[in-house]
Amino acid sequence: MTHLREDPTVWKGDELVRRSDWIQDFATADPGAIRDQLENGSGAILLRGFPISEHSKDSARDAFSEWTGTLGTLLSQNESGDTVFDVSDAGFAKDDPRTRGPNTKNKLSFHTDRCDVIAFLCWKQARSGGENQLISSKHLYNEIAKRRPDLLKILKEPFVYKRHTVDLANALSFCEQPIFSFTEGHFACSFLRVLIDRAHADPELPDLSPEQIEAMDFLEAVADEEGQAFHFRQEPGDILLLNNWITLHRRSSFEDHDAEEEKRCLFRIWLSMPNSRPIDHFFKANFGDTRAGAVRGGFRTN
Repeated sequence: MTHLREDPTVWKGDELVRRSDWIQDFATADPGAIRDQLENGSGAILLRGFPISEHSKDSARDAFSEWTGTLGTLLSQNESGDTVFDVSDAGFAKDDPRTRGPNTKNKLSFHTDRCDVIAFLCWKQARSGGENQLISSKHLYNEIAKRRPDLLKILKEPFVYKRHTVDLANALSFCEQPIFSFTEGHFACSFLRVLIDRAHADPELPDLSPEQIEAMDFLEAVADEEGQAFHFRQEPGDILLLNNWITLHRRSSFEDHDAEEEKRCLFRIWLSMPNSRPIDHFFKANFGDTRAGAVRGGFRTN
């Protein structure tokens, strides 16, 4: 399979904003329709109107957790089993093992997370920056298929991933999984280059080939091209939902407020979805189960 036919899951840049399934009202959102649109539609939904003003920070986090539980199963995001992660600058040193991209001010690269659907609720936005950028991974696949089918072939092969620094309950030091894959006719994209690069830098793990490096560089270069991705800024009360198998996301760097209570903070939840697609057997090591609709993903707990 070299080129994917056009369907609701394939979109380019600003085409997303014209979609009827993109922006919805939180108060009237139907969980069943949301699940279907995430799996069979654009794979990206922005819900506006979560009642931020009615909540403290802790109660907003709890209410968001309760609401996302109507969509799917909440997953662990660390070895302690915490299911909500505060995306904010923690001020950790660069070499601190607790440092993760989401708890810095840095620009992040396009990536996916270890879940079917990722959900963000914006509690506070930064003084400047922190722009969201989304791209349809099926559209990205098609662009690479047209321009460099030789590199597309490589992106369908397994890449070595080093165990995440916070995946402390995982006995495996690495795993292998493809970036693009097909299972029972279902497409899936999964990509977190930071763990691939860490594996390459580890002398005990296999090195990347020059062709693998070129393929990832080309994927990121295409995604960076003007018009390929959709850019917007999530504001307080906005909920962003993304199907990780058909979208990639990233965030620009940001400048924060001085006052602690005004600093940028989003609540992040990882979901396993009851209407998810089957995925390649290579994902078993990271996700635990590859069957359609199975509870899968997240970090193992102690």
